[in-house]
Amino acid sequence: MQFFIDTANLTEIKAAMEMGLVDGVTTNPSLMSKEADDWRDIAGTICKLVPGPVSLEVIALDTEGMVREAKDLVQFGPNVVVKVPMTAEGLKAVRILKSMDIETNVTLIFSAAQALLAAKAGAAYVSPFLGRLDDVGQDGMELVHQIMGIFGNYGFTTQIIAASIRSPLHVLDAAMAGAHIATVPYKILTQLIDHPLTDKGIAAFLKDWEKKGK
Repeated sequence: MQFFIDTANLTEIKAAMEMGLVDGVTTNPSLMSKEADDWRDIAGTICKLVPGPVSLEVIALDTEGMVREAKDLVQFGPNVVVKVPMTAEGLKAVRILKSMDIETNVTLIFSAAQALLAAKAGAAYVSPFLGRLDDVGQDGMELVHQIMGIFGNYGFTTQIIAASIRSPLHVLDAAMAGAHIATVPYKILTQLIDHPLTDKGIAAFLKDWEKKGK
């Protein structure tokens, strides 16, 4: 499984990269707005810093506007993936951008049917939102299983990005389900690393070593 980090914070990205845990980055307008007034500076820096895919999201809701913004976004680097919403206009944009060899990540996926349509339109990635489905009493992880089954049935090469990750268990379940990628907030990455028994074991080893030294 690949790990993308879901943030626009440069400090978090650098820290995760130092641990070898960043295969790519996903951003959105909300994340960008938290970091700086000029999102272009951050977008450019991230694309230079990270060798893997960097998802940058369009703001327009019409096909023509999405395509126009996508052409602008890919100027930040060859690793840019254009994030497009799962709408009829978005699917039209995906098809056009596919013909231009621009990769897309269709976001806000909440059903297997939506993922099927996005893959059919030519999306490189689909992002099912697990946590948001769980929030309304649905099973987000079951959606990943459904999408994996459909893509396997028809040989789609579209990759599944498990998104809206709320806990380490989401990451583990997504990996068990076969999701290609989990895009994870930095906080969840650190939670995956930590375990109280690991800390307890380290403390015990150090205590035994100190006794030996005496």
